[in-house]
Amino acid sequence: MNRFEKTFTALKENNTKAFVPYIMAGDGGLECLVERLTLLEKFGATAIEVGVPFSDPVADGPTIQRAGIRALENGTTLKGIIAELGKARKYVSVPILIMTYLNPIYSYGIDEFVRDIRLAGVDGCIIPDLPIEEEEIITPQLEKAEIELIRLVTLTTPMERIKTISSKGKGFLYTVTIKGITGVRNEYDSELNQFLKSVKDVSPIPVLAGFGISNQDQITDLTKYCDGVIVGSKIVDLFNSENLLEMEQLMSVFKPKSKIV
Repeated sequence: MNRFEKTFTALKENNTKAFVPYIMAGDGGLECLVERLTLLEKFGATAIEVGVPFSDPVADGPTIQRAGIRALENGTTLKGIIAELGKARKYVSVPILIMTYLNPIYSYGIDEFVRDIRLAGVDGCIIPDLPIEEEEIITPQLEKAEIELIRLVTLTTPMERIKTISSKGKGFLYTVTIKGITGVRNEYDSELNQFLKSVKDVSPIPVLAGFGISNQDQITDLTKYCDGVIVGSKIVDLFNSENLLEMEQLMSVFKPKSKIV
């Protein structure tokens, strides 16, 4: 089993859910990436999604766009990120995902990109602007390197297409919870819970909800219908404001509560 399979098997055995934080590599300086990854694992991350700053993001909301701009202004490059992830793998045991758009991969070179993230110990890759009809440009290389392509579905994805997408890979299915870009939300569409339940019913792999999740109440409610959550903008904000106490409290939602003797 790969790290994802081992991780989700352990979660199921312990009857708990996944918490996957997202951070923007290079926000705050690339030199702090290893420290931040280590801290997120300490706080209870099931896996960690690492974003690559890109000048023309299509899925990112204002918070992550600003983080990407700060990272680019700091001189962050994809090659530099991969080098830091290689250093982090010595200290971080949970699965590491790299989230990037297709253009930086093309610029890097597809074969070279897959080779280098494999050597860095990366377990998965999220490419939001890569539809399943076009993914053969990279899936053979990823599969050979035993790196999971994490695919996305949305509220507007037809159920038959969700069945097709979820039948691929051994990682998890990234289920977008809103009709729009990333960013903190106070409430969700009334149809979301039923949608998550329907996706969970057809997916052979774990289903994680992402986009807009920012507090423990939302996490507790959503995970009644899926296998875990991905939290991005809130984590980015908390790192930027250096509010590590609130971050630790947010990420403790699935940690066992101390028993009163």
